[in-house]
Amino acid sequence: MTKEEYLQIAASKYEELASLKEEKDFYNYEKRFVEIMDELSRLVLESQLGGKPKDKRKKSPLKPLKGK
Repeated sequence: MTKEEYLQIAASKYEELASLKEEKDFYNYEKRFVEIMDELSRLVLESQLGGKPKDKRKKSPLKPLKGK
């Protein structure tokens, strides 16, 4: 992932973060903040790993440990 790709993903969530100022109480502010950051984290992780796998149940094969 390049810096530009990360900034593009972060910019897509900026408006949602800016709208948090309108929340009436801290509980709702915090709840929405966590939701936005979880989604941002998911988007960044998917971007770094190359997206979702076709079969969510299939795991990648383990690479053998060095020296064993």
